[in-house]
Amino acid sequence: MKKIIKFEKKDCAPCNMVSEYLDRKGVDYEKINAFDQPEVAAKFRVRSLPTVIVLEKDEEVGRIIGFKPDELNRLVEAV
Repeated sequence: MKKIIKFEKKDCAPCNMVSEYLDRKGVDYEKINAFDQPEVAAKFRVRSLPTVIVLEKDEEVGRIIGFKPDELNRLVEAV
């Protein structure tokens, strides 16, 4: 089973756009505020926000940086 983690920060317009998109598509994902949990962001080598990471058996199998509807669409179809 795949797990989706979205790294964001408060008041980030592109972060909100990604959340709205994933919510509208009914995708189950975990939100992590990169500024509140910098150790988690560092573990996943997050350097830009928003970053969406797809994990399968705790291994990263996909990453999307920024609001990219086409890539998010492919992610939704693959999950």
